[in-house]
Amino acid sequence: MTTSDDAQYSRDDEWFDSEGLRCAVAVFRPAATTADTPAVVMAHGFGTPRAVRLYAYADVFARAGYTVIVFDYRHFGESEGEPRQLLDISKQHQDWRNAVAYARSLDGVDSRRIVGWGTSFAGGHVLALAGTGEDFAAVIAQVPHVDGFAAVRATGLRNALRIMPSAIADQARALLKRSPRYINSVGRPGDPAVMTSPDAMDGRTRMLAASGLKDGDYLETVAARILLRIGLYSPGRTAAAIQCPTLIQIMEDDAVTPAAVAIKTARKIPDATVHIHQGGHFDPYTEPKFPIIVDEQLSFLRRTVPLAP
Repeated sequence: MTTSDDAQYSRDDEWFDSEGLRCAVAVFRPAATTADTPAVVMAHGFGTPRAVRLYAYADVFARAGYTVIVFDYRHFGESEGEPRQLLDISKQHQDWRNAVAYARSLDGVDSRRIVGWGTSFAGGHVLALAGTGEDFAAVIAQVPHVDGFAAVRATGLRNALRIMPSAIADQARALLKRSPRYINSVGRPGDPAVMTSPDAMDGRTRMLAASGLKDGDYLETVAARILLRIGLYSPGRTAAAIQCPTLIQIMEDDAVTPAAVAIKTARKIPDATVHIHQGGHFDPYTEPKFPIIVDEQLSFLRRTVPLAP
């Protein structure tokens, strides 16, 4: 167990079972609580482990008195699962369900008040789960993936043609039970990579630096077969069924999860709070946008799932 420098919370590195595999989870517990607290369950976006900036958000929420659960999906980060870097949407949804069940089981947590927090691809996951029956007390979706076709179109035809052979080859290897063919998650314009917007590499570098990480500290690839499925994954389709308060944070110049479709999706949610900011997909995680973004999230939490209900 570790504690914050001013002992406002403790952090325990634990794990939960997800279909027979251990998912790594960090549990941030606020100090000196006299009642069960709401819990915020958090996971990262496309192929990125929790160590890349999620702990910065967890620090803010835990200092404010919330229990926070930050986990890595199977096949990524510090969780089990072979082959590595395998992004399977249905498996990640199940990891989310198991993480929420784990959060509900913790001592000191109000099991009726679990918040789903997701960013980018995981922003889509929490919206999809909330729209199909997961009983969240609230949802925070930061620069969420909501429309698969729009996301593919945003990458551009040239990039799609550049990376599709890897996707097809990896799918063939999967059918033959061979090891994956990997592709870089982030690259420069013209590179054979998933995210190649002009701000992608700079955004990735800033996120690593802000997390105290450097190149090579974690794998930055993904099994390429997921590229055949992104266009079919549109969490916005069930947005109208979301019954809990939902915060959607959108960046105007987002070249990964386009703002227009995120705004359209937010309008379908009965109880949505929408904040639109200038900047690109990677800006919310670091200065100067991070303090603004996380303050909006904390204000939303205090309003929708206050510590003293």
